[in-house]
This record gives sequence, structure tokens and C-alpha cells, in this order.
Amino acid sequence: MKYLIRALALMLVACLAACSPEPAAPAFSATDVTGIDYARDFSLVNTSGKPVRLSDYRGKVVAVFFGYTHCPDACPTTMAELANAMKKLGARADKVQVLFVSVDPERDTPDVLAAYAGAFDPRFRALTGTPEAIARVAGDFKVVYRKVAGDHAAEYTIDHSAGTYLYDPDGRLRVYVPYGSGADVFAHDIGALIGPDR
Repeated sequence: MKYLIRALALMLVACLAACSPEPAAPAFSATDVTGIDYARDFSLVNTSGKPVRLSDYRGKVVAVFFGYTHCPDACPTTMAELANAMKKLGARADKVQVLFVSVDPERDTPDVLAAYAGAFDPRFRALTGTPEAIARVAGDFKVVYRKVAGDHAAEYTIDHSAGTYLYDPDGRLRVYVPYGSGADVFAHDIGALIGPDR
């Protein structure tokens, strides 16, 4: 009888262990792209001319947005939403790096880029490169952009993909945030990627 009780107790423990829920993955407000197989790393230059890789920011949640400083709508809107999200995150925002990747190296000089990114939040960083390097990185991210001629040569605009990519602290692409999602979505999903114990 003693052995039967012991066997039943072991079976009960095994059943309870099997039924225990695994830790839930974060529930994102935007599009969960965990496991997607592109945009793993890149190499561009910062506004000081130093080479930068995405992997340099391991340990932080990284938000990557492609745009240009003369953009009339999507870029300032997204950058303002990200800046507002940083405020909502409070002290946790120190665990976040926002990277603005220019698709207009012709007009977006390092000084212009530094001033633009810094105007939204002094912690934001802007990246650039040769037209070929930018095209390669944009292609890795499936970002599409093209110049649209204006009335004068210097007055062109650039049509471009306007979503934001969020990486977790281990450098894995996890979330795609469509344009216009708002600061609350950014703050929620970035907070979920930071996690409670980081």
C-alpha cells in the first residue's frame, strides 16, 4: 500500500508539472515578428563618422526607423511618438536606443542628422553611409524608398517605408510597429521587451 501511495504521489507531481503553463511570451500591441529571418545586423556610420553595427547595442532594446530630415510627415511623427514613449518609460528609457537611419545621404549631412535626431531626444542617434551602404541595409530590412522630383532639383521628397523595427536586448528582431501606431504602442512594446527584471 505504501508503494502505491508513493507511486500515485509521483504521478500527481508529474501531471501537475506537465500542466503548469510555461512563462507567457510578451503580448505585443504591434506586429510580433519573432523568428523572422532578416535584418540581423548592419554596418553604417554615426554622425561622428565612426562605424556602427546594430550588434554594438546588445543589452538594450533598439528601435530602428528609416527616414530623412526633410520628410514632412511620417518621420517627424514617428520620431515624436518615440520621444513621447521614452518619457512614458521614465528611468527604463535608459535601456533603449533609438536609431534613425537616413535614406537621403545627399542632404542629410552628419551635422544635420545629429541636430535632427537630438531635437527629439538627446539620446537618439542618427546613422548614414554611402548610397550603396544605405541601399544594402534598407534591402536587408525590406525597406523601400525612392526619390520623387520636386519643382527644383533640391526640393525632392522621398517616398519610403515608414514602419519601425524593435529589437530585444539579445539583438533579435521582435516587433514591427506600423506608421501612426502612437506613443502608447511604442511604450508598451518597448517596455515588454525590456522586461520586468532588466
